Amino acid sequence: MLTNKTVLLGITGSIAAYKIANLARMLKKLHCNVHVLMTENATQFINPITLETLTEHKCLINTFDRNFQYSVEHVALAKQADLVLLAPASANVIGKIANGIADDMLTTTIMACPCKKLISPAMNHNMYHNAIVQDNLKKLEKFGYEIIKPDTGMLANGDIGDGRMPDEKILLEYILKEIAFEKDLSGKKILVTAGATREPIDSVRFISNYSTGKMGFALAKSAMLRGAEVTVIAGHTEIAPPMFVKVIPVTSAKDMFQAVTSIASNFDIIIKSAAVADYTPVTTVDYKIKKSDASLEITLKRTQDILQYLGEHKTDKQFLCGFSMETENLLENSRKKLIAKNCDMICANNLKIDGAGFGTDTNIMTLITQNREYELPKMAKESVAHAILDKILEIMY
Repeated sequence: MLTNKTVLLGITGSIAAYKIANLARMLKKLHCNVHVLMTENATQFINPITLETLTEHKCLINTFDRNFQYSVEHVALAKQADLVLLAPASANVIGKIANGIADDMLTTTIMACPCKKLISPAMNHNMYHNAIVQDNLKKLEKFGYEIIKPDTGMLANGDIGDGRMPDEKILLEYILKEIAFEKDLSGKKILVTAGATREPIDSVRFISNYSTGKMGFALAKSAMLRGAEVTVIAGHTEIAPPMFVKVIPVTSAKDMFQAVTSIASNFDIIIKSAAVADYTPVTTVDYKIKKSDASLEITLKRTQDILQYLGEHKTDKQFLCGFSMETENLLENSRKKLIAKNCDMICANNLKIDGAGFGTDTNIMTLITQNREYELPKMAKESVAHAILDKILEIMY
């Protein structure tokens, strides 16, 4: 994912420095070229040899250290970088950079980098909230640096408060957002539905389906990574939503219908991927009690058709993509849906095929447009999501 990308990791004197070793490892697993710069104080918390072993590059500390290739001096390294992450960032180094002080290898290199720079403060919560530190952070934001908000929890000295550096997995997500993909969806507003709706029968029972939200969230994350402004309207899901997208939670099909239709006109692309319960209970009949079991009879009526509404009200500038899950006559039934719902594309899969459908990490899709069908092989849902977005862009332009 990060092949041919270079990330500079800057480490300052903080107990949180140990987390960066795992971050470097995760970046290398994604085929990223990783260089580490450390302050002298940082070496008191983590040995440079650890990071050199993980990154396969010399860890740079001293500006005047000549024990490395001439081409890897601070300006050359700055030119290579696609992204800089300063984590953990101490109050001292934040203050230096904010005020133009470059007196070591780390600050000198960061000053020379024209690429995007992320700062993850890590310090005692009283120090973090010091007016001088906050003013320096605001300065950095004004100069184009992005500040990663610290976590709240137990700090190294046992205090509870904010100032703790986020988990390295969170830091990785910030890096991926910036450089994992080209921003070919920049400027686009995308609405995605995800997860299963639930229709209550009584205080303990509901009608739903097996949707987990994996495909919808994969679409939302992929679009976000490609630069889109993404909103997700989510029913019940079994995984956490992606970072950096707006999530509107709903429960019933009626909730989802109201949420979608109230904002749909604001979006360039709408992907209706959620599995909405097709029926909602109207009346509940008395329980029929037997010796061995209890059964419940209910009367059902169809819910409002979200995709139908979107198709009837979409503008010429909007792209509408729906999903079709079938157990037979996949292409025929899905093409009928494409026409009946006035969609620009239908993503169809057969629930009887292994590796497709609900709850899996993979999917097997056929993308159906007005004129053609495009069969996708079995792929991870993230890869399927990118293929869907590629086809949407191709059709739009």
